[in-house]
Amino acid sequence: MTGGKLTEPTVSQTDVVVESIRQMIIDGRLRPGGRLPVENDLAAALGVSRTPLREGVRALSMMGILETRRGDGTYVTKLDPTMLLAPLGFVVDLQDGSATHHLHAVRRILETEAAAAAALHISSPSLEAAAELLRHNEAELALAEPNHETVIENDIAFHRIIAEAGGNPVLAALVAALGGRTMRDRLRRSISQPGADETAHREHLSILAALTAQDPDRARTRMAAHLFTVEDYLVEQATDAG
Repeated sequence: MTGGKLTEPTVSQTDVVVESIRQMIIDGRLRPGGRLPVENDLAAALGVSRTPLREGVRALSMMGILETRRGDGTYVTKLDPTMLLAPLGFVVDLQDGSATHHLHAVRRILETEAAAAAALHISSPSLEAAAELLRHNEAELALAEPNHETVIENDIAFHRIIAEAGGNPVLAALVAALGGRTMRDRLRRSISQPGADETAHREHLSILAALTAQDPDRARTRMAAHLFTVEDYLVEQATDAG
């Protein structure tokens, strides 16, 4: 506040660049795959100097919105949801352990609907790929000392197939973005809770059966039951830590 008057918050030129280009894409003046005007022309059009223009372009490139091709200029990407939502995974990874069960609850909500959609759309090759992953896990769990990381990696791949099979790339990208944090939690449960891997394997088999039967209600219910077992474990951990 200066002289009793409220001062307007300053907006950096870099922010002006980011917001202006974002609006140009929203308005359709820039389309996926389209080339941005040359640097001098764009800077003049936005009323900024070249340095903040470059900083804004760099920021948008890190978000997956723009890509700079050496010697060819800067282009709008295809705006693929998987690429655009990838930074969400970074944000998720930055959360402390107290938020873990909340993140998993979001994952459960998303994946139960992804399973229902997959039951209606999953292809035979995807069903076979999912079944093959479960066969690998069954063999791994039969060993005297199974590799927990291998089991969890197959678990994640199984869930990825289901998320992608529903035909909604945004939903699949959101599920993938939550995978980093929940993978560590699942691995901890796998190691510390006897029988956890075997229980998860049985639940995966029941989910696969529902998908094979093209039964969305059973797929949704069985996926929810499966994810609730993990969520219950995380809630218990959070309670013990508190």
